[in-house]
Amino acid sequence: MTTREIHLELLLSKPVLDSTGKAVGRIEEVCAEQQGEEWIVKEYLIGYAAVLERLSAWTIGLGILRLLGAQKISGDYTVPWDKLDLTDPDKPRLRCSLDALRYRVTWLEGGRLMRSLSYKTL
Repeated sequence: MTTREIHLELLLSKPVLDSTGKAVGRIEEVCAEQQGEEWIVKEYLIGYAAVLERLSAWTIGLGILRLLGAQKISGDYTVPWDKLDLTDPDKPRLRCSLDALRYRVTWLEGGRLMRSLSYKTL
């Protein structure tokens, strides 16, 4: 298998298109784990809720959202590493349908952050 290095900071906030060319969202978080001396990408998070996760702003963000009376924060998609085509890193595209991705819904319940995972889009 051929490996390639990509500067992850250049991927953040890049718009992602599905296989039909429809906009899905922006890459907001990259999840990786260390294997030996290398970091291996496991998945990408695309969507509004992922922005708060990337900025580690859940505490501040939740406080503000509570004051505003928000119940549902938003959702994001979890994209496995092999389902994102980075042949052209400036124009990432999904290698699967949107329905094949996990969609995470994030909401507030009793002042606590709740999440659900679904394998179908909402």
